[in-house]
Amino acid sequence: MSNLIEASDLVKTYASRRSLFGKPSMVRAVDGVSLSVAPATTLGIVGESGSGKSTMGRLLLGLETPTEGSVQFDGQAMPPLETAAWRKHRARMQLVFQDPLAALDRRLPIGQQIGEPLAVHGIGTDAERRERVSSLLAAVGLRRDQESSYPHQLSGGQRQRVVIARAIASDPQLLVCDEPVSALDVSIQAQVVNLLRDLQETRGIAMGFISHDLKVVRNVADRVAVMYLGRIVEEASSEDIFREPLHPYTRALVSSVPVPGAALRDRVILRGEPPNPAARPSGCAFHPRCSVAVARCRIEVPLLKPVDEGRKAACHLLDTQTDDTLSGR
Repeated sequence: MSNLIEASDLVKTYASRRSLFGKPSMVRAVDGVSLSVAPATTLGIVGESGSGKSTMGRLLLGLETPTEGSVQFDGQAMPPLETAAWRKHRARMQLVFQDPLAALDRRLPIGQQIGEPLAVHGIGTDAERRERVSSLLAAVGLRRDQESSYPHQLSGGQRQRVVIARAIASDPQLLVCDEPVSALDVSIQAQVVNLLRDLQETRGIAMGFISHDLKVVRNVADRVAVMYLGRIVEEASSEDIFREPLHPYTRALVSSVPVPGAALRDRVILRGEPPNPAARPSGCAFHPRCSVAVARCRIEVPLLKPVDEGRKAACHLLDTQTDDTLSGR
């Protein structure tokens, strides 16, 4: 199966000024990332705040122009931002926002907002758009009479369903979901995740699911890419990541995921906070917080390399230590 979207060696650099007259420092929010998503599958992109997940999502959608590297969608290079070709592509790829209330216009009824992508992309007649809005409301579990409701009249979960309905209005092939359930209660999170999975199954949508919550990612993702300070440190199937994480950072993240009915044993506690991206540590960026770092980690940047079929990791310990060391035994 060919991939729907492929990113190659993506770099996104921002200039950051510490003061009005200070010299700007360059921050690599995304630093040489390559990944792909196959049709009708979900890639989870996980990591702490500041790891570059959201920037990666915007690069995949063409909402940001990469400083280096390229993105191909359905075998074609991503068109330049704000061009007619880019707008045509946007009908085939959509973003699901983190905060549904902020993503919606409080002055407009939700039916009008759901139909907006249809009008923007010139899809259907007015009558066909009205019928399409009604079917979209039903598809996300909302009632037809709620079409005239305003965002403030809906619950958080209902608002997120509206955001999803608007995102799928143009029948996209790709959804990038940026922390789509982090602002919701736990019970509502499950409903929204189930909705996304059902929509993927019925419509064949590919998804990039960005989250810091590994419990949610475990339930929705086919593959998982773990990011730390702008780089992917491990990528594998969801089953492999949660069954046997290899990178010390991935082990720490996975060890924090509670399992119902079981105590949190062998919890790995990370030291300190993620480094300032403008002052990236030498060598492996994770080494100041890593309990098993060796001298090589402080000097040499590890490359993301295949470990076995369908699995990659960027850790010097994979070259120098035994499997027992990697698993923390």
